[in-house]
Amino acid sequence: MTGKNTPKEVLNVVKKKTGKSVSEKDIYKLASGVKPSTMQSEAQLRKLIKQVAGLVNIPVSEQTTKELIQAIKSSKMDPNNMEQLMKNIMKK
Repeated sequence: MTGKNTPKEVLNVVKKKTGKSVSEKDIYKLASGVKPSTMQSEAQLRKLIKQVAGLVNIPVSEQTTKELIQAIKSSKMDPNNMEQLMKNIMKK
């Protein structure tokens, strides 16, 4: 990510939305496993959603998982641009 404060902003958004604190190390560890192909594979997206849910200790229903997968796969966003992904998440 290009912005120096972007990781801190992401952590603040996670804390604000979930009430849970997540470390930068945890976010980087999770993000390091995300590849462009992850965004097109339903199995890999399911795994990623479960990992994120586990990280913040919040259950995600099957319906929500399906909606997230559909939204991610149908988005026109460049899967190589993680900064764009994070900015989109922070807007919500």
